[in-house]
Amino acid sequence: MSYTNILSDQKGGITTITVNRPLKLNALNTETIAELHEAFKSADNDSSTKVIIITGSGEKAFVAGADISEFADFSVSEGAELARKGQAVLFDFVANLSTPVIAAVNGFALGGGLELAMAAHFRIASDNARMGLPEVSLGVIPGYGGTQRLPQLVGKGRAMEMIMTAGMIDANAALDYGLVNHTVTQEELLPLAQKIAGKIMRNSSVAIASAIKAINAGYTDGVNGFQAEIDAFGDCFGTEDFTEGTTAFLEKRKANFPGK
Repeated sequence: MSYTNILSDQKGGITTITVNRPLKLNALNTETIAELHEAFKSADNDSSTKVIIITGSGEKAFVAGADISEFADFSVSEGAELARKGQAVLFDFVANLSTPVIAAVNGFALGGGLELAMAAHFRIASDNARMGLPEVSLGVIPGYGGTQRLPQLVGKGRAMEMIMTAGMIDANAALDYGLVNHTVTQEELLPLAQKIAGKIMRNSSVAIASAIKAINAGYTDGVNGFQAEIDAFGDCFGTEDFTEGTTAFLEKRKANFPGK
């Protein structure tokens, strides 16, 4: 599929999706959000894709926020619909994908950009990365999941401070807060993402999908995460991957998971 604002490349089991609006610092507009949805959906449906990496083009920005010009004159109802649709089409969609998503944050990740990174299953960052949710400086709040995911990742107090001050933190602070898992130079960023992806691909994609679902259940209101884990654990026993994994272990050989 051809895209206007993003690039998608599949190689060796890894699909790399790149937000490609460098003149706009890769800011998210409606068209880009729709294209990202299609790219993530296509990769998730592709059985040859085992891991998805999301990053930004250029050396300055991962995604430097939303395209404010699109919604500056919105009404109350239009603003609510913008957040509702955006969460459903992209941010919640990414968070609940069965294929692991790694955000490779290669520069500014602000507003919707940080919200996109937080929707990924985990994040790594280049040492020039800067992250923040500056929405209150515009008279609005984060609307793509930022008020929910940031406290889950860094704790309520730090999230309150970041959102209230509208400030940015650097990569080292993000690492200290637990917002990112690793920081490296920009040149090392994608190679590290690919190295981690390689480790993930050695394991059962079916079990990983179940683990993602169970982990997310623990952060979903009204859902008993422990029961979700029990159910998912039991379901694993009926998979071909479980048969192959346990057989390979007992036979002292490397597992060749069929992904079923």
